[in-house]
Amino acid sequence: MFFSGKSRPDAFVVNDFALPIQTRRASLDPAYHRDAACPCRSLAIGHQYSSLGTQPILCGSIPGLVPKQLRFCRNYVEIMPSVAEGVKIGIQECQHQFRGRRWNCTTVNDSLAIFGPVLDKATRESAFVHAIASAGVAFAVTRSCAEGSATICGCDTRHKGSPGEGWKWGGCSEDVEFGSMVSREFADARENRPDARSAMNRHNNEAGRTSIIELMHLKCKCHGLSGSCEVKTCWWSQPDFRVIGDYLKDKYDSASEMVVEKHRESRGWVETLRPKYNFFKAPTEKDLVYYENSPNFCEPNPETGSFGTRDRICNVTSHGIDGCDLLCCGRGHNTRTEKRKEKCHCIFHWCCYVRCQECIRVYDVHTCK
Repeated sequence: MFFSGKSRPDAFVVNDFALPIQTRRASLDPAYHRDAACPCRSLAIGHQYSSLGTQPILCGSIPGLVPKQLRFCRNYVEIMPSVAEGVKIGIQECQHQFRGRRWNCTTVNDSLAIFGPVLDKATRESAFVHAIASAGVAFAVTRSCAEGSATICGCDTRHKGSPGEGWKWGGCSEDVEFGSMVSREFADARENRPDARSAMNRHNNEAGRTSIIELMHLKCKCHGLSGSCEVKTCWWSQPDFRVIGDYLKDKYDSASEMVVEKHRESRGWVETLRPKYNFFKAPTEKDLVYYENSPNFCEPNPETGSFGTRDRICNVTSHGIDGCDLLCCGRGHNTRTEKRKEKCHCIFHWCCYVRCQECIRVYDVHTCK
């Protein structure tokens, strides 16, 4: 299978995405990058953009939008808070999925490039971020439409298939096709260049949106006296976004490595992608693709955006990537004790409250040297 730099609409470069969202931040100071919760800031420059969902939107004041995104913002201003929310949940899910890895999806302070230089290269990490952010936009817009938050969209009335035995269509089926269209029009608007990176971004964006369609499922509700379920109505629903994150993380682990080929056409040179290894199954539209190797993220490196793993909490009993051996890159780890106050010896009293004691427990905490 070949992926062309002109095969789909423009690509969405998350690293330059300019919608204001609240997310974990960092500086490129090597002393940073700990697992503790970090302060939050707006992705856009200036604090005036920190609450897009609660203030009037002035599309022209959002930095970093390309003309096609600016036109979209002005034409569909009422769904822009959902677009921003989608990027936010995408980044939060990225941070959850990579919480125990050397690169843990930390965002960067004082820059519109919210992940810093990490996404400058066409790596697996770039592939995942594009996919999860595009999926987040489609998910949030679809959910917002089903909840009645926008007047230009609503429930999906095009029921897919006939009702099954013992149930009928009802409720509000979520219109994932509309949400995916919004994600495609806005997120894929940043680039239309005939180069390999644009082709890769477009493919991974679409893979993120496809994941939602793949995971749509029926939800049903019973109606009748005393829960007799005399009538059952069902509707199509998106899964929890965590399910989508787990699905795309599996795609990250099995991402296909590609190579870049150049072709001369009437408009100039066009770059396409093809699988590097012919003896592996060719990637489909559901798979993630990349063509550059990732740094090891062991040591701080401002050029690659790596913060290193010093002072990261590791799992001393794990043999996986979150274990102290791999996460600490062979440098060893330090151990300290922490005292934590916790509720204990809880008793239920009739009726109706729970009374607990407060206990102090001692834990060992292991951090990379």
